[in-house]
Amino acid sequence: MKLVFPTLEYKEKATEYIREFYEYNSEINGSGALDRFLRESTYEEWLIKVRKDIDIANVEKPRVPALTYFYVREADDRIVGMINIRLALSDFLREEGGHIGYSVRPTERRKHYATDMLNAAVEVCNTIGINEVFVSCDKENPASAGTIKNNGGKLIKEMYSETFKENIQMYSIAR
Repeated sequence: MKLVFPTLEYKEKATEYIREFYEYNSEINGSGALDRFLRESTYEEWLIKVRKDIDIANVEKPRVPALTYFYVREADDRIVGMINIRLALSDFLREEGGHIGYSVRPTERRKHYATDMLNAAVEVCNTIGINEVFVSCDKENPASAGTIKNNGGKLIKEMYSETFKENIQMYSIAR
């Protein structure tokens, strides 16, 4: 498994990845808004947005700089997951979103990919000096909570989110 920065050569695989979420009626997280771009624009426009997200000096407020990666299985070059790493936190992200958003395609769940992918993302955060990583999840998603806990996550708060219309849990992962 490896983290792969999005490129044009992954267009068809990325589109297929998002399509699977719709097919399974599953929530999409951590895609860096790929799902929205595929509905409203193009994959190519999304690639421009992903590159702009890493231009730290020029990210427009209230957005924050971020890295988005595909989590790719090397054996068949299949996108198994996506992860979005926020390099800074806005007030909203500090309260409800955290540093990392992620998803695993529905047909690849329960295979420990999320745990390994989150670990890789936390390592990226540590490499760039983010030593306390905040990650949130829906309280009704015990699989995601388990993924976070498997990476050393400690529950720091639980709250009702008006934005998401659900109870969320915020965890801290410090290494």
